[in-house]
Amino acid sequence: MHHIVSIEAGALQAELRRPRFDHYWTEHQATPQQQVAERLADATIAIVNKRRLSAEIVAGLPRLQMVAIAATGYNNVDLDACRARGIVVSNVRGYARETVPEHVFALLLALARQIGPYHRSVAAGRWQKSAQFCYFDYPIRDLAGQTLGILGNGTLGQGVARIAAAFGMRVVFGEHKGAATCRDGYLPFERLIREADAISLHCPLNDATRHLIGAAELAAMKPDALLINTARGGLVDEAALADALRARRIGGAGFDVLTEEPPVANPLLAADILDAGNFILTPHVAWSSREAMQTLADQLIDNIEAFVRGEPVNRVA
Repeated sequence: MHHIVSIEAGALQAELRRPRFDHYWTEHQATPQQQVAERLADATIAIVNKRRLSAEIVAGLPRLQMVAIAATGYNNVDLDACRARGIVVSNVRGYARETVPEHVFALLLALARQIGPYHRSVAAGRWQKSAQFCYFDYPIRDLAGQTLGILGNGTLGQGVARIAAAFGMRVVFGEHKGAATCRDGYLPFERLIREADAISLHCPLNDATRHLIGAAELAAMKPDALLINTARGGLVDEAALADALRARRIGGAGFDVLTEEPPVANPLLAADILDAGNFILTPHVAWSSREAMQTLADQLIDNIEAFVRGEPVNRVA
């Protein structure tokens, strides 16, 4: 009989039905990284989200047959180690097709229309003391007519493109960084960085994309360009971005992710960055609408049931 162990149940607020086959179910709301191996010791099916399953951990789990990732990203799981053992790894796909693009535009609109600075100025009494019915302390920009560069042409990138078109934006997709040729319908990476009024990242994090946006790219961007990252923190050199924001070398940035989560020490958490008005940070919640979380929960159990039937789906290993 399968023993299913969920080690990060608290990271999902949805109704998680139990699989329709005989099994034991063990659930932990949260698991420190140092306890992952211990808690999965007897598991045949492991449900994980962000905790690392290194090659060393996988080697110490002799009963493990499947890793069900309660997310789309899988860079926290050593896929080679799982393949070597014949362990099936499945992820969840498409559940955030609406919620993440909407969050991208929440960040874009807040930055372009200076929502945060104006709200804080009203709270501080600026409007109440104004000589006329309004004031123009923070320049506002329309999204219509602006060029949105998207790096990553999957479900989420396409979702962002659809909303952008409705706002009247010109949408361009970027080619891979360093690519020798450029595919039809794409813009060379370096040209996109130079020409886009806003850039939204929707790439996986791997060796090829780590620090995709660094000091050189930030320096090449338009001085009023906006950078949005709802994908993975490691896609951007965060120290370089903090420097660019302080120097006002770009117009602003809206992030939902950081390299380390929850963050302990990060240059983007500096008080002067968070208070400057040109940076918005949300705590990795772009994916987490009620509707999206329920879709994720349903697909997660579907993946497990398909594996037990001998018909695994959404495999990444």
